Amino acid sequence: MTETLRRTSEVPADGNGRSRARAAAGGYTAESIQVLEGLEAVRRRPGMYIGSTDGRGLHHLVWEVVDNSIDEAMAGHATRIEVRIQSDGSLLNRDDGRGVPVGRQKQTGRDALEVVHTVLHAGGKFGGGGYKVSGGLHGVGVSVVNALSEWLRVESARDGKVWGQDYARGAPTGPVRALGPSNGRHGTTTVFKPDPEVFETLDFGFDTIAQRLRESAYLNKGIWISLADERAQPARERSFYFEGGLVSFVRHLNKDKDALHPRPIYIERREGPTAIEVALQYNDSFSETVLAFANNINTVDGGTHVTGFRAALTTSLNDWARRQGIIKDSSGNLSGDDVREGLTAVISVKLVEPQFEGQTKAKLGNAEVKGQVQGAVAEGIAQYLDENPGDGRRIIEKSLTAARAREAARKARDLVIRKSALEGSALPGKLADCQERDPERSELYIVEGDSAGGSAKQGRDRRSQAILPMFGKMLNVEKARLDKVLSSEKIRPLIIALGTGIGETFDLAKLRYHKVILLADADVDGAHIRTLLMTFFYRNMPDIVDNGHLYIAQPPLFRISTGKVTHYARDERERDRIVKEMKVKNLTVQRFKGLGEMNAEQLWETTMNPQTRTLLQVNTDNAAEADHMFTTLMGEKVAPRKDFIKAEARKVQNLDV
Repeated sequence: MTETLRRTSEVPADGNGRSRARAAAGGYTAESIQVLEGLEAVRRRPGMYIGSTDGRGLHHLVWEVVDNSIDEAMAGHATRIEVRIQSDGSLLNRDDGRGVPVGRQKQTGRDALEVVHTVLHAGGKFGGGGYKVSGGLHGVGVSVVNALSEWLRVESARDGKVWGQDYARGAPTGPVRALGPSNGRHGTTTVFKPDPEVFETLDFGFDTIAQRLRESAYLNKGIWISLADERAQPARERSFYFEGGLVSFVRHLNKDKDALHPRPIYIERREGPTAIEVALQYNDSFSETVLAFANNINTVDGGTHVTGFRAALTTSLNDWARRQGIIKDSSGNLSGDDVREGLTAVISVKLVEPQFEGQTKAKLGNAEVKGQVQGAVAEGIAQYLDENPGDGRRIIEKSLTAARAREAARKARDLVIRKSALEGSALPGKLADCQERDPERSELYIVEGDSAGGSAKQGRDRRSQAILPMFGKMLNVEKARLDKVLSSEKIRPLIIALGTGIGETFDLAKLRYHKVILLADADVDGAHIRTLLMTFFYRNMPDIVDNGHLYIAQPPLFRISTGKVTHYARDERERDRIVKEMKVKNLTVQRFKGLGEMNAEQLWETTMNPQTRTLLQVNTDNAAEADHMFTTLMGEKVAPRKDFIKAEARKVQNLDV
């Protein structure tokens, strides 16, 4: 949530010595200050606690509940976790841990079970007595889930009994009560149904939850995690259990790539109270995949543990290569970018007092962790390379090749800059720029084909919409280093138009358009063009994707008209619905084979008008899955692509060829 504070001009005091600023403040007085009691603040401003009220926020509720069970497992008290999406849209989470404590809580006088579920910043993760290591830091997790649920039910099995309590939108509907004997059972069961008054969608994603649970099982070897979706008939089920932990995780990430060394490098150290685990393996690709976790929380924005890892990796490889004589004393060092080409790594730290940035915990801030991770990784890599010199030489040779390509890319980048200067313009000739100079109000449509580009240029809003036509086959950047990308006549104009630079010189602050929109035909060729462009952004400009600047336009496939009334449909289902609703015999249904068939007015009305268009925002909520998908679809290996096509072909209903 962003709040704006208005600065009012100073007003002289009146005869009574009171400021007349009260009148200028528009009624903003002491009476305007509100104190939100209990969980009311959460319901009033949910975005402050879960980030958003869309699908991402909805799944944040799941993570909060599951992470409590993971914390029990990390503390050594749970070995099994069950997650179930129930047929009524509610979600059940059950573990075999200690169960939430019951009994009078001295500070509030209420039952501890109720306090945990109804009071913010209440839990067993502050004083160190309940948990030494946990992902839950602020004590707001399950109480926030309760506040944002239509109803929630909790059962705690401990001390020979099962205790329970029910809530409606965060408020208890009755006291904590004994439900019966536990019969040897122990642990916590939570069932909740998200509140339709809060969330834009109530549809839990099976695949989204499965991927998160898979990661949790990798990060906590020896824990059994199961997932079931009872909305489907028969129910979909997955179970996860990995003895290999992070080594298994890295093998999974690299499964469709050719590894440079068969056995991942594995490092496990304890530095004081901090446990450090790292697994890494190089492959023959040109991209880097590094996933970082702190107390099982995926720190997507990195942090001190990632900084320490990168510093250790660069220093260790350079030192070893010089000792082996592979890099001569007169030569320069390999850079961080050089040694991370083709790297797949998972970093996991578990610490007592994690310092995260914000409730969504996207970045780790503990200063001491940098040195702890750096020392552990440097020692572990040096030992591995000394014991496996053949693997070390292959890694260094790949890094040296990357260094040569980086130098070629620098020369190509300089050439682009010089060429632009000589031509007297920093923008490519095919770009029809907009008049607006504020990036937040500017949009760039990357349009497939010259004919469609012409219609888009005529139909656009010239004040805020820029058009860059692209035609012909674009380079597949999944199979190319940066020097080849920069030399591509198809990609270079796009890089110049965006204004950010690329590679080492990339600067998101220089992005000229805060909406970059891919506009391609709604057919197989259009999908291919979109995939090539998304691969380019994901591999070479990931910050544009991560910061929500990349979109996909949704052009219609059909035009349905009576002559006087016209409607457009994105697919066959929408076409059939519109035809049924119009109830007119003499209808004309036109199927667009491409964007070029639309005139400028039609393209504006259906695809470019902010009031009527549909845009899909591209995001990478799941970095591991995104990396795997791009490798499968665009990588060197053909077999994984064939397997994917075979598996997905049965889902195709209307194939446009």
